[in-house]
Amino acid sequence: MSRIGLKPIDIPAGVEVKIDNNNFAEVKGPKGILTEQLPRDMQIDIKGNVIEVVRPTDNKKHKSLHGLTRTLVNNMIVGVTDGYAKKLEIVGVGYRAKKEGNSLVMNLGYSHPVVMEDPEGIDTVVEGNNKIIVSGINKQKVGNHAAVIRDWRKPEPYKGKGIKYDTEIVRRKAGKTGK
Repeated sequence: MSRIGLKPIDIPAGVEVKIDNNNFAEVKGPKGILTEQLPRDMQIDIKGNVIEVVRPTDNKKHKSLHGLTRTLVNNMIVGVTDGYAKKLEIVGVGYRAKKEGNSLVMNLGYSHPVVMEDPEGIDTVVEGNNKIIVSGINKQKVGNHAAVIRDWRKPEPYKGKGIKYDTEIVRRKAGKTGK
């Protein structure tokens, strides 16, 4: 039984949801428009201001798609109303970031600065020298772009240097002992 799939989704005011016969969803809201092809096996019913996802059978595939489909629709609605943001912190002496136009320029201890262009629909903001905020309306793109930024210098366990999420806790290891 999918507990998440059984929950109805409330459509807030100012949000318009269209789902065609092939389960192609289009969600319009104050922050923009999101479209996505949802699994065709699921039945998505819009009744007034409530969306319900119904699975056709109880086989394993349909059970797994039930919660997924409901979560995808809910993420689209939350994205066009509130948006998503990931916060990153840069830790290390000489490690810093700055914004130049549409590019994020980071000094991470390499012989050259790392320059990353913002993808379409994603915005990066630098607070101070060591905090990066990645924001947008598509949860998948925001998380992916934040992960790509983090991959340039993952936090290491001895000194804790690198790029980490603000909620991430870096487990520290003891260094070498004398003798």
